[in-house]
Amino acid sequence: MLKKFIALLLKWRILIFPDKIFLVITSIVIGILSGLAAIVMKVSVQYMHEFLHSSFNDQYNTYLLALYPLIGIFLSALFVQKVRKGKLDRGIGNVIVEISNKRGVIAPHKLYSQLLSSFFTLGFGGSAGLEAPISVTGAAIGSNTAWLLRMGERERKLLLGCGAAGGIAAIFNSPIAGVLFAIEILVTELAIPSFIPILISSASATVISKALYSGQPFKLITNTWEINSLPYYIALGILCSLLSLYIIKVYTGFQKFYKARGRPYLKALTGGLALGILLFIFPALFGEGYNIVEAILNGKYQVLFDRSVFWKEQNNIYFLLVYGFVIMMLKVIATSITVNSGGNGGMFGSSLFIGALFGFLFSRIVNISGMHNLIEVNFIVVAMAGILAGVIHAPLTAIFLIAEITGGYALFIPLMVVVSLSYFITAYFEPFSVYTKAIAERGEFILYNRDRMILENLKLSKLIEKDYIALNQNDPLIKLIDAIEQSKRNVFPILDDEGNLVGIVLLDDVREIIFERDLYHLLLTKDMMTKPPAVIDVKEKIYDMVKKIDELNVWNLPVVNGKKYIGFISKSRILSQYRSLLISQTEL
Repeated sequence: MLKKFIALLLKWRILIFPDKIFLVITSIVIGILSGLAAIVMKVSVQYMHEFLHSSFNDQYNTYLLALYPLIGIFLSALFVQKVRKGKLDRGIGNVIVEISNKRGVIAPHKLYSQLLSSFFTLGFGGSAGLEAPISVTGAAIGSNTAWLLRMGERERKLLLGCGAAGGIAAIFNSPIAGVLFAIEILVTELAIPSFIPILISSASATVISKALYSGQPFKLITNTWEINSLPYYIALGILCSLLSLYIIKVYTGFQKFYKARGRPYLKALTGGLALGILLFIFPALFGEGYNIVEAILNGKYQVLFDRSVFWKEQNNIYFLLVYGFVIMMLKVIATSITVNSGGNGGMFGSSLFIGALFGFLFSRIVNISGMHNLIEVNFIVVAMAGILAGVIHAPLTAIFLIAEITGGYALFIPLMVVVSLSYFITAYFEPFSVYTKAIAERGEFILYNRDRMILENLKLSKLIEKDYIALNQNDPLIKLIDAIEQSKRNVFPILDDEGNLVGIVLLDDVREIIFERDLYHLLLTKDMMTKPPAVIDVKEKIYDMVKKIDELNVWNLPVVNGKKYIGFISKSRILSQYRSLLISQTEL
C-alpha cells in the first residue's frame, strides 16, 4: 500500500509540481513532522518528571530521585542491546559522519530509536539535554523522506538539514536558531539559495510548536545594558572560553573511558549508581535543569538547594557561591556519565545550564566585591550564549538562540562580545567542538573541509579508467609495439600470469627502440618496464588517492585490489568529476 502511494506521489510530482515547488512542499512536511517529534519528546519527559516527583512522599523523594537515573540508563541500555543489537549511533557527531562519508543517508531506526532511548534516559532524570536526540530524529526524518521520494544526494542533505533545524526550532520556539544550527553544524557546504527550504521547515516546526507547546522556555526581564559594564563582559567572554575547554576535555575524556570498556549492562549499572550518588548530594543536577535556569533568571537562586542535604545553608551567600560553583563543574561530569554509560542525551542543554550558573556566580561575585553593580540577569543570559558557542563551536546559533528564547534582543552587543571571545579563544586551543572531537580523532571528520568533502563524495567507479591496454610481462616487444599503435595512451600496465600488476611501460622509455625491428622478438615487455611511482588500492579514501597524486606530481597512477590490476586514476578525470559535483552542490 505504501509503495503504491509513493509511486502515485512521484507520478504527481513529475506531472504537476516543478522540482523547486516540490522541494518547498516537502520541507514544510518535514518541518511539521520534526516539530511534532520534538514536542512529543519534550512533553513526555516533562510528564514523566512530574509523575516521578508526585508519586511519593517528600521524605522519600531525595532517595528515590537518586535511583531513578539508574533505572532510566539501564532501560536505555536494555533497549539498545535487545532491540538495536548493541548499535544506536547516538549523538550529532554520528550524523556529521553520515553526512560526510555516507552522503546523508541516515538509518531508518533513528526515526524511533532516539526518541525511546532518550525518553528512558531523560524521563527518569538523566542529567543531559534533549536537543541532540531531537536534532538527530529530525535529521532522520529529512533523510528518510528524501529516500522515500527518490531524491538525489544534494536534496537528501538539504532535507536532512530541514529536519534538524525543525527539531531545534520547535524545542525552543526559535526558528532563526534552528536554521543557524543546521547551517553551522550539519549542512555547511550548502549554497545560500539552499537555505530557503531550511527556513521554511524551521518556520513550519515553530508554528506547530507555538500551537501545541507552551511557548518560550525562559523569559528575560531587561531592556538595556550598561556601556560601563563592557570590561566585565570582556572578562566573562574570556572565562567562558576556559570553562568551555574544560567541558570539551571532560566530556571527550569520559567518551574514551567508557568506549574502552565492554559489558554494557555493567557500564549502565556503575554509571547509574555514580550518577545517583551525585544527584543525592546535588539534586540540582537532575534532568536538563531548565527549571533551575528559569528560577535563577527570576532571582530565586534558593532552588539550587531543593531536596539538598545542604538546604539549611541556602541563605548563606558565601556557601551559595561555593555550592553553585561545585554544581556547575559537576554538571558536565553528570552529563558525560549519563550519555556514555548507556543513556542518550547531549551537552547542548547542559551547556545552557552551566552558562546560566556561571553568569550568576560571576555577576554576584562582582556585586558582592563592590567593584561594580552588574545587572545579574544580563550576565546569566550572555554567559549561556558564551558557553554554548564555545562548546558546540556555533557562535551565530548561540547568539540568536539566547536572544530568541529569552527575548534578550537588547543584549545583542554583549552577546556578540562574549560569544566572539569565547568561540575564538576556545577554537584556538581546541579546533573541534564537543560534537566533532571524537570523530576527528578517528579521522572521520571532514565536514568543514569543503575540498575534502567534495572529494570524498566522488564515486570511485566513475574515476577508474579501464581503457589502458594491459600486457603480460612475458610478451615479446612486438606486442608492445602493436599496443602502442592501437592505444591513445602513453602508459601500459604490465601483468603477471595471475593478473597482478608488476610494472608499467612508459611510451617515452621505448621511443628509441620502436624502429629497432631486430629487437622486436628478442626483448620482452618486462625488460622495458619500470615500477610505478606508487599504486592506489581501491580501499583507500579518494582524498588520500588525490593527495598521493599531488605529492608525487604525476598525472595518473595504477589502481589495484590487493595486487590485482583494475585500471588507472588520472588527475584530469578527478578534476572533471570534482567540477561536476561542485556545480551540482551549488545549484538549488
